[in-house]
Amino acid sequence: MLTAALVLTALVAVLHLWFLVLEMLLWTKPLGRKTFRMSVEKAETTRVLAANQGLYNGFLAVGLLWSAWLLKDWRVTAFFLGCVIVAGVFGAATVSRRILWIQALPAALALACLVAAIAGAH
Repeated sequence: MLTAALVLTALVAVLHLWFLVLEMLLWTKPLGRKTFRMSVEKAETTRVLAANQGLYNGFLAVGLLWSAWLLKDWRVTAFFLGCVIVAGVFGAATVSRRILWIQALPAALALACLVAAIAGAH
């Protein structure tokens, strides 16, 4: 279970690095506009806000990678996965239900594997 937790945590981190790229670098480009279903005008007027979101996604990715690398204290990994889950649920409630499946579900699976691994070790 611990291996599954680490793999899923790394996957969540990679997803958040991709979100950083989409929001900070590709927001106004065709791929960014298509991904977020936006017009050119909307992308241009929201690009600074998107860059800020991207930066936060980068912090989550770094936190997940750092915590998975350390893994001396599983609570740090659980904290960052919890942050991703909360952000995903909030995004699903306020922006698009797709966020629940793309962001929150992988983090919830990683957290479930982590909890199972810790419970199995005790």
